Amino acid sequence: MSQFKPVILDPERCNGCVSCMKRCPTEAIRVRGGKAVIRYELCMGCGECVKACPTNAKKECYDSFDGIKDFAYTICLPSPALYGQFSNLVDINVILNALLALGFNKVFEVASGAEIVSAGTQVLLENKDFPRPIIGTGCPAATELILMRYGHLAPQLSPIEQPEVIAAKLAVDEAIKETGLPREKIGVFAVTQCAAKVSSLKSDSARKYIDRVLAVKEIYFNLLAEIPSTQEKPLADLARAGKIGIGWAAASGESSGLCIDNYVSADGAENVVEVLNQLENRRLHGIDFAELNMCSSGCVGGSMNVENPFLARARLRILRNKAVLSVPQISCGEEFCRTEYQPKDVCKLSQNRAEAIKLTKTIQDIHAGLPGLDCGACGAPRCMALAEDIAKGEEVACKLL
Repeated sequence: MSQFKPVILDPERCNGCVSCMKRCPTEAIRVRGGKAVIRYELCMGCGECVKACPTNAKKECYDSFDGIKDFAYTICLPSPALYGQFSNLVDINVILNALLALGFNKVFEVASGAEIVSAGTQVLLENKDFPRPIIGTGCPAATELILMRYGHLAPQLSPIEQPEVIAAKLAVDEAIKETGLPREKIGVFAVTQCAAKVSSLKSDSARKYIDRVLAVKEIYFNLLAEIPSTQEKPLADLARAGKIGIGWAAASGESSGLCIDNYVSADGAENVVEVLNQLENRRLHGIDFAELNMCSSGCVGGSMNVENPFLARARLRILRNKAVLSVPQISCGEEFCRTEYQPKDVCKLSQNRAEAIKLTKTIQDIHAGLPGLDCGACGAPRCMALAEDIAKGEEVACKLL
């Protein structure tokens, strides 16, 4: 990830219970001195620690809604996961109009960007030379996990940009033509559901298109207050996306939009890791596409949502069934693709091969003397992780040594 910290810890609330440490898929957390410590070079912003913390000591980082005052013209990019937060919603235009009532000048659905990604992926699937399975990059946490732990799979990551970035590009182009304002006076605000999205949208590649990233849970109550007033008058028809784009908010939604059968879809950190291990061991054959969502149930399971993910998923299913099948008017060209993903060496023991081999032997020797319970009482998630910490000369808190 970038230097941006997707999650921060409140030491006053933390009681060192190790719940977050045991749930972290990249083992980025240790407990030292009775408090959790986050190793940000390993943090992918999945939000598992936020969900697991019984004392609410973890908090995602995102921008304030007050930032709309910093721009002459503002654009809101709502995630389709936002729609599933509201009960009895029969028309997405209710939410889109409420966003305008909050003060935004323009609304452009992320779901529209998702439909362009789906169309582009269908074209990519026709390229028999692209390695299989093609791995979707809609979940930035899963993408980061691959780059950190499964770097050899990087060539299989889809080169198509995130839906938020595509939506931002199109929305800004429209706004400049409509208003004549320069780009710097136009503020683009993405509304998203997880810390990984915030972090990815604040990366160098996305930052020139997106100015602020808001949390669903922060804007939700403001929208709830505006909805009654918007329903008192005819709604402006602002919705552009259809079934495919709306479906991206839930697990298997991206895959379903490709109209293919030979895909695998995994949601939840444990299931994603299992699929990646299968891919790593070349035990997954005959699959053209892999959709990986670190959150259970997909984006509706993000830690910055307010609603139960299963209920939100059911609501989205109703909205999706009512929506029409929208065909993107814009093709997914090179301007919507990014450069190749590069594996990260944050998990390497050493850049020097001989030193790495020596450290590996030291770790194995230390691990052989540990109980192998993986209980977390030492402040490390597993005995092997503790052995690695010791071998690297890091301060540990194991009373067994």
